[in-house]
Amino acid sequence: MPRPRRTQISVEDTPFYHCCSRVVRRAYLCGDDKISGRNYNHRRGWVESLLLELVDVFAIDVAAFAVMSNHLHVVLRIDIETANCWSDREVLEQWHKLFNGDELTQKFVKGELVEAHEVLRLKHSIATYRSRLCDISWFMRCLNEPIARQANQEDNCTGRFWEGRFKSQALLDEAAVLACMAYVDLNPIRAKMVESPEQSDHTSIQLRIKAALKGEQPKSLLTFIGNERNNQPKGIAFSLQDYLELVDDTGRIIRNDKRGAISANSTKLLARLNIPQDNWLKLTTEFGKLFHGPVGTLQELTHYCEHLEKRRRHFASCCQHLKAG
Repeated sequence: MPRPRRTQISVEDTPFYHCCSRVVRRAYLCGDDKISGRNYNHRRGWVESLLLELVDVFAIDVAAFAVMSNHLHVVLRIDIETANCWSDREVLEQWHKLFNGDELTQKFVKGELVEAHEVLRLKHSIATYRSRLCDISWFMRCLNEPIARQANQEDNCTGRFWEGRFKSQALLDEAAVLACMAYVDLNPIRAKMVESPEQSDHTSIQLRIKAALKGEQPKSLLTFIGNERNNQPKGIAFSLQDYLELVDDTGRIIRNDKRGAISANSTKLLARLNIPQDNWLKLTTEFGKLFHGPVGTLQELTHYCEHLEKRRRHFASCCQHLKAG
């Protein structure tokens, strides 16, 4: 039996989670369907556009994403601090970007008088919405449901478009986050859809490369902050250029028709994370097969399982793939 989502999320241990949704029927999410002969590439734009719109609504950041032919990968960061800092009015304004709320919440946002007997109900609604706006299940619901309705309308059919539940896994340390991000960003290269990261349409790596050429970082994606973590409220604790170089090096090796090697700079980054080069290549090509649950060192995995009252033994054997020693 699948576990309730609340038993898989422990913000106390990590704010980072890898989520994957797959289509359930034979019609493709995107790309060419060899059976029907139709092309669905335009749907990739639907998914990317809505995904980045949701970033402006939820207290959830997107660290990486890749829209593939029959599935979607996202690496998300729950931003509890932002959700807690929103005023009551801001919470309702964010929620009303997606949902109408009710007459009471609309009245409060407009600055109209709220009767004394309505205050308790209003506070309950605000607390509920604040919780939902930093909830991965609600984020994925607001992403998947509109896409399903739009695809069903286009296909002139009804029924499920996605599998019943999206898969999620906790990323418990920096090494797990970096490996999973690279795994997601390299999806099109592993699938032989493209030859290089910059050609990978509807992926986070392409957005980052385009922005980097202008000396910028995409505002819609979680920022790389390098060594400035003490001066930045949130972000990925690596240099953007180091990450782009590491992904490019790895992509060259993954491609069968292109020789490549991990550069000295990328080797230093892996050494900092205590990830052997052979392990790194295995992680970025087989991450989905190696890990079916939380990802991290044995110590971090132990804490995570204790907090959620899980059995560690189901996941502990996978730890050896992440780090040396």
